[in-house]
Amino acid sequence: MRRYGGAVERGDRDEETERLDEDLHGLDPEDPEVQAFAAHRDRMQRPNSEATVEGMLRGVDDFAQSVNRANGHRRLVAVGVILLILLGVLFTVWNAVAFVFGTFLG
Repeated sequence: MRRYGGAVERGDRDEETERLDEDLHGLDPEDPEVQAFAAHRDRMQRPNSEATVEGMLRGVDDFAQSVNRANGHRRLVAVGVILLILLGVLFTVWNAVAFVFGTFLG
């Protein structure tokens, strides 16, 4: 029986692998395109609750992986979004530190 790559986080691993085997029957499991498609199918089947820390981190991981695959202007826009997020975090931390020092020292 052929096994396809891809992370399975929830559910019975044998059940998930059998489902992928049935969906991708007859395809070469060593082919990078088939492995990418199997990973894509796995991500689409995985429940992704944004209300949990795990769901949020999974979303960040998916975003980081898609940025690594992007080329040209898409990569530039993604890097710009990341820089804006970091700028917002730094601004917030700076204001929080200034507030704490202003409260206790002034």
